[in-house]
Amino acid sequence: MKGTFVDRRKILAGLLVSAATLSVSGRSARAQSDPLPSWNDGQTKKSILDFVSAVTKEGASEFVPAPERIATFDNDGTLWCEQPMYVQLAFALDRVKVLAARHPDWKQKQPFKAVLDNDIATLAKGGEKGLVELVMATHAGMTTAEFEQIASDWIKTARHPKFNRPYTDLVYQPMLELLAYLRASGFKTFIVSGGGIEFMRPWSERVYGIPPEQVVGSSIKTQFKVGKDGPVLIRLPTIDLVDDGPGKPVGINSHIGRRPIAAFGNSDGDFQMLQWTTSARGRRFGLIVHHTDAEREYAYDRKSPFGKLDKGLDAASANGWTIVSMKDDWKRIFIFQ
Repeated sequence: MKGTFVDRRKILAGLLVSAATLSVSGRSARAQSDPLPSWNDGQTKKSILDFVSAVTKEGASEFVPAPERIATFDNDGTLWCEQPMYVQLAFALDRVKVLAARHPDWKQKQPFKAVLDNDIATLAKGGEKGLVELVMATHAGMTTAEFEQIASDWIKTARHPKFNRPYTDLVYQPMLELLAYLRASGFKTFIVSGGGIEFMRPWSERVYGIPPEQVVGSSIKTQFKVGKDGPVLIRLPTIDLVDDGPGKPVGINSHIGRRPIAAFGNSDGDFQMLQWTTSARGRRFGLIVHHTDAEREYAYDRKSPFGKLDKGLDAASANGWTIVSMKDDWKRIFIFQ
């Protein structure tokens, strides 16, 4: 799929549909000698520590009461690996292959034929229409409980093509430490992702220490029905919210009801979330994870088909956002390295 650009919102319109390993004792993370041991010392790490110190020191001019310490994190590419494609897209492609026996016509019908032929370039050329058709066929028409079970079973067994490990092993150790540090400092941490909300919720608490009610994501509409086994919620083939780009502030306002004081992302799909967070009055913090380490993970930004980072790189300095170089700022990327 070299040279193919995939629009982030188009992919998400189709997808819609380990707690941190750092041990923290005591309410105040300031008491720790180093709350971020996987981060190299330098300006990037200092910017995080300075921000947390400023907003948590009672009596200081920039102090923020604990209920207002809201931090939002993108998921794909910010908390875990998003290459060579978004994890939920890999899930959708696997679902097509599982269901193909029931749909023999898919062998000749796009976009299903492209999936069965492992032709991702052709799939990408189908655009939003093809992706919506693909995922509606694999994510809708079932109860929420059935979908949760399918997603949970898949995430336990699916393996990353490069690292040959479960996708949940591909979470960034420095970001796990950051999540733990913020929570120890009185922050409430939320995932705000373009990925499907019901795809992430079954495992977010186990992997990130973020409970399902603190996950905001893209969604399809559901309908309440009473069947022979009692009341259920049915997933409908209709888009409700694309929680990406300008949809992220909308999702935050709808689900959280408080404007964050800190936001963390990695792509232009996070631009509006960072913009909305850091433009408010008072001390605010925005951070972009820049994928610069081809040896330990991947190196990509402006031309990537997944996780494109272009506008954010150009605007970071003017907005005062911190840019993390994975190669230079992180001692290690994954816990197994």
